Amino acid sequence: MAKWIAKAIVQKTISVFPFKEKLNHVFQKHITKGVQLTDEHFGNKLMHAADHVKYYKKYRGQLNNIKVLELGSGWYPVVPIALYLSDAGQTDSLDIQSWMNKETIMTTITKFKEWNDKGKLKSYLPEWNEEKWKLLLELPARTDSISIDDALAAIQLKLHLKDARNTGFQKDSYDFICSNNTFEHIYDDVLINILREFKLVAKPGAFMCHFIDLSDHFAHFDHSINIYNFLKFSPKGWKIIDNAIQPQNRLRWKDYLEMYRKVELPVSEEITREGDLKLLSQVKVHKSYQSYSQEELAISHGYILSEL
Repeated sequence: MAKWIAKAIVQKTISVFPFKEKLNHVFQKHITKGVQLTDEHFGNKLMHAADHVKYYKKYRGQLNNIKVLELGSGWYPVVPIALYLSDAGQTDSLDIQSWMNKETIMTTITKFKEWNDKGKLKSYLPEWNEEKWKLLLELPARTDSISIDDALAAIQLKLHLKDARNTGFQKDSYDFICSNNTFEHIYDDVLINILREFKLVAKPGAFMCHFIDLSDHFAHFDHSINIYNFLKFSPKGWKIIDNAIQPQNRLRWKDYLEMYRKVELPVSEEITREGDLKLLSQVKVHKSYQSYSQEELAISHGYILSEL
């Protein structure tokens, strides 16, 4: 049995149990090793953080005490810490499940220090607030004496477990709204209403930056399949394979743009990876995707930037 099929079966099975998120965390931590903060994982997250900072500065200038809304908190606050160091103000991070804990926060801070000691951090964040950097480095030594709330407050991060379609946040509250590797895990009927909520809570003149991974995530784990493998399944077939723990909506780039159009959100810039047409040709794409060109199907990753 292919590794990706085994993982799909396990996650599908786990998804019917109570506390399915905790069971999946154990599975990924000890079996697939998918939640460890490796150098590769940290580097990818740091790259996205650096891009968020770069694009915000390009369109809006310095991040001086801006208020940030992040969709998808995850286990490791790499992006919020990078925003904190870059002089942003508070980041409110939305998720439907609590993944982060004091240990993962300290692990992230330690990784920042390691990369700085190796001279690698400056290539991603060429400038930061030195006073905030000093305060950040003091936190791991205080692990035993502070709570997770203290640790979060120190990096100006607040976690919110709530439905992003109805946040309850005040209208016109945020200067910057961002996400990384999150949109692809949300079905279109839900995502379009999240975009409507973002439009509501964003300040006039706010900026949005969302990074989307359109590849088959099972291919990240099982290299016997390529990043377009999931396109060969019918909608009904994929519904059987897909799971509630780490769903994949299989939307293509133009589908996201169409949602922006329906919600009347501007698209100021698209930054996409063209993908690999040769790899795509190795997959017998299901007829439900026949309205897409090969180039449209091949797009594997991208940023959507919006000036509101």
